[in-house]
Amino acid sequence: MSLTKKNNIFPGFGLSLGYTIVYLSLIVLIPLSAVVLKTTSLTFPAFIDAVASPRVLASYRLSFGMALFAGLINTFFGLLLAWALVRYTFIGKNLVDALVDLPFALPTAVTGIALAALYSKNGWIGQYIEPLGIKIAFTPWGVLVALIFIGLPFVVRTVQPILEEIEIELEEASASLGASRWQTFRRVVIPILLPALITGFALAFARAVGEYGSVIFIAGNIPMVSEITPLMIITKLEQYDYAGATAIASVMLLISLLLLLAINGLQAWTAQRTGRAR
Repeated sequence: MSLTKKNNIFPGFGLSLGYTIVYLSLIVLIPLSAVVLKTTSLTFPAFIDAVASPRVLASYRLSFGMALFAGLINTFFGLLLAWALVRYTFIGKNLVDALVDLPFALPTAVTGIALAALYSKNGWIGQYIEPLGIKIAFTPWGVLVALIFIGLPFVVRTVQPILEEIEIELEEASASLGASRWQTFRRVVIPILLPALITGFALAFARAVGEYGSVIFIAGNIPMVSEITPLMIITKLEQYDYAGATAIASVMLLISLLLLLAINGLQAWTAQRTGRAR
């Protein structure tokens, strides 16, 4: 049987594939292409000036650095939270499980205002930690707090279904062979969870890089200190510098695409190594 006939076992496959390609083109490819095409209206020196000024470079470091840091933190604590929700029964478990999705439901502006109110000098938390020399609101650490808040559900909801599928018998077999709890976790559980952990990290990282609404209220938006790259794009648009805005957006798009390709490659490699390749 030919490859074409084998792939056409489902009725309407050709129509579905065509609809998918058209839909993705209209929603994703054409808008991204427009961004790149608008950038080509700049001369090369103007492009370099737009995307490599000290203020913009500082925003790259803050946005990508804090997104990476937040993704790593969320991967660790997201695993712990998913583990508790799957493996243990406790009072208020359903409430905790529902609260995990709260960042999905809250408008980003509400998130930013709430975090700023909590961590500001007179906030519920800020009034106790600032006298200790720990300042969160209106600093780069405020950016990190916001990105952790909005990224945690991606890790938990990615890891949780895989944890539920892991058979307890695997861990019992490992223990019966003399492995300690840590050895069982490291050599049996983690290899199974690793592709899901990488996927959750990638989703949290991707969301954090482009986050705007929940960050600007707590970041302080101090030039060269706490300005994120999406804010630089908005600033260019407000100045009617559309080509400059699309130039910065194109650089963000390229960096994000390369990082996500690397993460997806790592995910495929780990899935193949652990025998969970699709």
